This record gives sequence, structure tokens and C-alpha cells, in this order.
Amino acid sequence: MNKIWLIIQREFLSRVQKKSFLIATILIPLIFPAIIGILVYVSKESKKGATKETIQYIDESKLFIPDTSKYVFRSIDGSLDDAKIAFSKSENFGLLYIPNYQLSKPEGITLYTKVNPSLDDVGNIEKLLASQIKEMKMQKLNIDQKLLDSLKTSVSINTVKLSEGGQEKSSNSGILFGIGMAGGILMYMFIFIYGAQIMQGIIEEKSSKVVEVIVSSVKPFQLMMGKIIGLASVGLLQFFIWIVLMTTLTFGVLGYFGIDPPQQQAMQQMGSEVAAQQAAGNSQIVATINEARNLPWGYFLGCFLFYFLGGYLIYGALFAAVGSAVDSPAEAQQFMFPITIPLLISYMSLFMFILQDPHGTVSIWLSIIPFTSPIAMMGRIGFEVPFWQLALSMILLIGGFLLTTWAAGRIYRVGILMHGTKVSFKVMAKWFMQRG
Repeated sequence: MNKIWLIIQREFLSRVQKKSFLIATILIPLIFPAIIGILVYVSKESKKGATKETIQYIDESKLFIPDTSKYVFRSIDGSLDDAKIAFSKSENFGLLYIPNYQLSKPEGITLYTKVNPSLDDVGNIEKLLASQIKEMKMQKLNIDQKLLDSLKTSVSINTVKLSEGGQEKSSNSGILFGIGMAGGILMYMFIFIYGAQIMQGIIEEKSSKVVEVIVSSVKPFQLMMGKIIGLASVGLLQFFIWIVLMTTLTFGVLGYFGIDPPQQQAMQQMGSEVAAQQAAGNSQIVATINEARNLPWGYFLGCFLFYFLGGYLIYGALFAAVGSAVDSPAEAQQFMFPITIPLLISYMSLFMFILQDPHGTVSIWLSIIPFTSPIAMMGRIGFEVPFWQLALSMILLIGGFLLTTWAAGRIYRVGILMHGTKVSFKVMAKWFMQRG
């Protein structure tokens, strides 16, 4: 055990003291606030200097009413062919042709542009025309707009979880969905990134013959365990630094640009009609924030750390076995895909099954099977997973780690000293069965 601890210290310190680790640990948290700051700045500057695009139009229906809130509309006379020639020589954004259409079936409306228009531009013009045609239909049917508006009703359902003891607890499926999606994506990224680092490190040491010196003092299994746990500690340290820095810097950037946190925006009472119209929305924001604050974040973080360690140790052992068997990263590619298939299945299932139906049969099984449970369980964790399912998943994950580490260790002890061997799954199976 003392030798494993020495290897853990070596792996941890050798990586933490590298310039690449310091740069990645500090630079990555700076990237996200910097991107937010740049986007906010560009958005504000673009709005200051923004000019409305000009759209020429021919209205044969005599029904179109220009709306200058987003575009400048200029009516032109003459034929469509003449209008196309004039438009091609101008610097205007587009030419809108509105034929003499029927209200029941508006067809033939065409927008001519010099460049491919964005979906936003096309959508804005379509909404404008659809709104005007709708008003004309209402006038034709003698329907009052105020009467129609009074028929519109917005329904908001409050969700409350009722326990067996009769206790009521409010919940918000949107927040839980976001927690599950973020947890699953982060889990997939961390397991894959740090698992690949184990394989890369073992290949480098094997190629440089350093491992032959090391295994003269320690057993190959001890070396493998030390590398896996050492890199896991590096990953956890980096993760905590990223969370602290990104949270602090993001709020700092938003504060610098004068963007208030949502709870402050919601509490502002202007006493005007706009504030009165926003009161319902602001109260909903405040309620959502309060619900988010009352969530068991410590429980979520504890589960994330457990499943990160469990998943990382399982896949780290497999990556270590592959790294010990090959002599270069290129040779390792043929073994990477079979190993990552369970990760890909759980990642795709996160969006197809787990977040859509967290208590469904597929979601439950995926969160229990050790090779898929790290991502699947993080997708379900916000929806209050039954204790027996969580306990069974954790026990099986620990068992899966032990079994995977034992199997990978049998391959590692032979493969780490092999050079120039043409490796295949058959050869690795032979190493696994070999006694020693």
C-alpha cells in the first residue's frame, strides 16, 4: 500500500507542477467569462450602431401595411422585372413581392435577396404578414380583437411532490432537467478526458522504457493503481478550481456590464404599466430561484463525486490495460471504440430516455449497470431516485470497479513489458488467462 501511495504522489505532483496543468486550470475558467463578456459587449455595441435593413416592396394586393419596428419598407411602382433590376443596383437588403392573393389562401409572396437570408429575417417577415392577414380575416368576420385577446388564457401548473407521510414539497421539472443534463454531460467529458490521459501517460512511459525501471521496484498492479488514483486526484482538484473560478468570474463579468442577477431584476418595482405586466413573470423568476436554493446541492455534489470516481476508476482501468498493450496512440485507436461504446450509449440515452422519463424501465436499468450508471444516474439524480436503486447502483459500481481493475491488472502485468508485439483482442485475452 505504501508503494501505491508513493506512485499516487508521483503522478499527482508530476502533473500538477507542469506548466500545461497550470495553464489549463487557470485558462479554461477564464475562457467562459471572457466569452460571455465579449458576447455581451458585442451585443451592446451592435445595438448602439445598428441600422435597420431596407426592404423594397411591390404590393399588388393593396393590403400590406409596413411595420418599421425592425425594417425600413419602401414602396416602389412598376413591374416586378423592373423592380428586380433596380434592386440589383441598390444596396438594399431585399425586395418583397406581394401578389393579389386571397385571404383564405395567401400564396405567391416572395422575398428576393442578394444573399441567403437568415431564418430570423424570414421569420420576422412571415410573422408580420401573418399578423396582418389575421387582422384582415377578423375584420371580415366582424371579430373584435379585444374579445379575441380575452379568450387567450395562460395556464401555469405548480408541481408538488407528496410523500408517503403526507408532506408536500414543491418541485420544478425544468430545474431538475437542467441539473440532470449538466451532470450527465460533465460526467461524460471528465471520464473520457481523464481516462484518455491515463492511457497516454502509460504509452509514453512504456515507449521511453521508464516503466521497466519502475516495475523493478513495484508490482505492475501497484503501478497501475497508483497511476489511476493519482490522475483521479488531479481531476478532482482541477474540477474544484474550475467551479470556483468560473462562478466567481462569471458573476464578476455580469456585474461589470451592469447586468443584475435575476433575483434583483425580479425585485425591481417601477410602478409603471411595464412593471405591472412583468409582475407575473418576475414572481415566477423569484419562485424558481427560491426552489433552486432549496434543492439539496450537497447531495447532488456528493453523488457527482462518487459516480465520477467510480466511473473514472472503471474506465481508467480499461484505458490503462489498453495503454499497456500498445506501443503508440495510433495502435490504441482500434481498442478505444469498444471501450467507449457503453459511454456513448449512456450519453445518447441521457437525451432519448433518461431526461424524458427518469423513472422509466430503460432509465432505471441504465442507472444500475456499472458501465452506464455514472452518466445515467446523474441524469436521474434530481428526480429523487428511490434509495434502493441508488444503493444498488453504488454497490454495483464499486463491484464493477473491483472486477474491471482485477481484469485490467492481469492484462497490464504482461502487456507493460511487451514491445513490438502485434496486439489484438485475442492476444489480450491470452494475457488475461496467463498465470503468473
